[in-house]
Amino acid sequence: MFLKQKIRIKLKSFNNKLLEQSILEITNITKKTGAFIKGPIFLPTKIQRFDILRSPHVNKNSYDQFEIRTYNRIIDVINSTQITLNVLMKIDLPSGVDIEIKFK
Repeated sequence: MFLKQKIRIKLKSFNNKLLEQSILEITNITKKTGAFIKGPIFLPTKIQRFDILRSPHVNKNSYDQFEIRTYNRIIDVINSTQITLNVLMKIDLPSGVDIEIKFK
């Protein structure tokens, strides 16, 4: 039985390798259940940069520079079955990957 809903999966991570492993796992699981996949769609990487003083008293012109990169991907699952939905809800991903599942 096919559901008429489209499932959109958003993935976020600071580590690009963990994100790619998670995408492979999700795509393999959904293909085994008979659903069709569009994606992964690459979204722009969000870069946050910080400048911090190295020393509070001396060398006021000396700063350390840090950045945090957040990688984003979207996967659309079309013609999903009830089994696909159950498997996606129970999927176990690494701790560095944030997953958000929406039904449209």
